[in-house]
Formats: sequence, C-alpha cells, structure tokens
Amino acid sequence: MDLQSELHKASLFQNLELLANQVVEGFISGIHKSPFHGFSAEFAEHKIYNTGESTKHIDWKLFAKTDKLYTKRYEEETNLRCHMILDNSASMYYPEVGQLSIDNLNKIGFGVLAIAALMNILKKQRDAVGLSVFSDNYSFYTPEKGSERHHQMLLSKLNEISKNTSPAKETRTYTYLHQIAEKIKRRSLIILFTDMFQATMDDKELFNALRHLKYNKHEVVLFHLLDNKTEVDFDFENVPKRFVDVETGEHIDLYADTIKDAYKETLEESIKRLQLQCAQYKIKYVGVDIGQSFAKVLNTFMIERQKFV
Repeated sequence: MDLQSELHKASLFQNLELLANQVVEGFISGIHKSPFHGFSAEFAEHKIYNTGESTKHIDWKLFAKTDKLYTKRYEEETNLRCHMILDNSASMYYPEVGQLSIDNLNKIGFGVLAIAALMNILKKQRDAVGLSVFSDNYSFYTPEKGSERHHQMLLSKLNEISKNTSPAKETRTYTYLHQIAEKIKRRSLIILFTDMFQATMDDKELFNALRHLKYNKHEVVLFHLLDNKTEVDFDFENVPKRFVDVETGEHIDLYADTIKDAYKETLEESIKRLQLQCAQYKIKYVGVDIGQSFAKVLNTFMIERQKFV
C-alpha cells in the first residue's frame, strides 16, 4: 500500500462522533429560530405538548423558562424511525482529496459526516435510525434502533467506509433500492445520499425503484451530492487533460472548453428530469454542493422531521 493510502486510512474523522457534534452545534448556533431554542440539554428529554394529551407529564419548570408546554419523554419513546441509505460506489470517492478532513471532503466523506450529524440529532431526540450501504452489491443493512450500542455500531461502520481506498467500480442503484424498500416494513423517513451516477442509467428502472421507497407510506428525501465546481460548472483549466470514468475506466483526452457548454446542457437536462420525477412521486429532491456547509442537509432534515411527526 502506498503512503497516500496509509495517510488516508489513518486520517479520516478519527473521532467521527465529535466531528458530527461540531457540525450540529455549528448549525444550531447559526440559526435564530430552532427546535433547540430556549433549552439545550432538556431538548433530548422533552416533546411538544399536543392539545388533548394527558397533562400528567407536562414539565411546568420548563414552561416557566420557555413559556411553552412540553411533556417529559421517556427512554422507550420513539417519535421517528429514520433509515439512511448511502451510495458507496467509486464515483462517490470523487474528487481525490488525499487526506480527508471536515474542510477537505469528497462525496463519500460528505455523505458519511452528514449521516453522522443527522444521527447526532436523532440520538438527542431518542429517535431510531437504521443504515443501508450499496455499490456493486447490497453490502450493509441494519434496521432502525435507538440504543447507544446501535449508535456506536453505525459510527464504526461509517468510519470504516470513510477509510476505504478500493471502492466498487459499478453501481446499480435501482437494483438495491428495491431490496432496501422490501426490508423497511414500518413507516419511516428514508434519506438517500447519492451522486446518481451508475454504469447503466435506465430512468424508468431507477424511478420505479425510487417509487418503491414510498411503499408503506414512507417519506423519502434524496440528497443529490455533487462537487459543483467541477461536476456542475465544469471549471477546469483549458489545457489538454485526461478525463477518466472512475466506474468504467474509460477515458478521453481533450481541452475542457471544447465540451463545456454541451456537458453543462446535458447535465442540467438530467437534473431537471430527476427533479420532475421526484416531484411526481412526492420525493423531496435536494441538490447538495459538497464544497458548501452541511446547513442545507440539516435544515431539510429538521423541516421534513416536523412534517413526519
């Protein structure tokens, strides 16, 4: 193994849980109106009081501090079941970043840290979380649970993924989405992190799979991860350059400017088609630039969670 691979394996998110906590705290401190506003530590132990519920468990001390009614939540209570799905194919390891850090992420690093941050919020809420990982096979699945042991197991798996230096070369998204949909029996909020690149792109098959995720009245959010600088804006220096498909190995040598306009037009059409199909199936589509902060992911999650519960 070369030195770069050794550095990569040693580096990534050595304390993923701590980094996830920093992401969440940074997000909360950056917004004025938040579900966390008015009380921080108590938030994990309370839920909003709904008219008609028993008043037996209202926390009157918290009411005095916040002027809002909350009831105490108990360990066994779970308001939400959330299942994370992570695309772990070769294209998700773009761009090459050497040593991963919170300020130096490829798509898989962004996805791993985003999931860890969402897990941090779910843990605070005592919600249940599950995880599926796919690439050229359906490599990992665990159902939704809320225990600390389960949380640590998921963090360990995410950390393992982040250290991977030999990703699978092929993706068949629609194949494994069908299998994942079959496994999630109880109504859940399903969150998919993917760049939507695969060796064989069949729109009909893909959208049938996405529609399958809506089975059992699940709510689905698709986070479409792209490196906007190069994958959307096609911002490359106009010198002879070799472009390599990381999933097929095919390559082409050219000047970037010669295909820039055609490339951008094709990509825009593809994204519009994806957005329209997601809207048709009532799937929340969110384009995410991995060069930006995690705010869009966390904001979207908080809004969808409120709708769900």
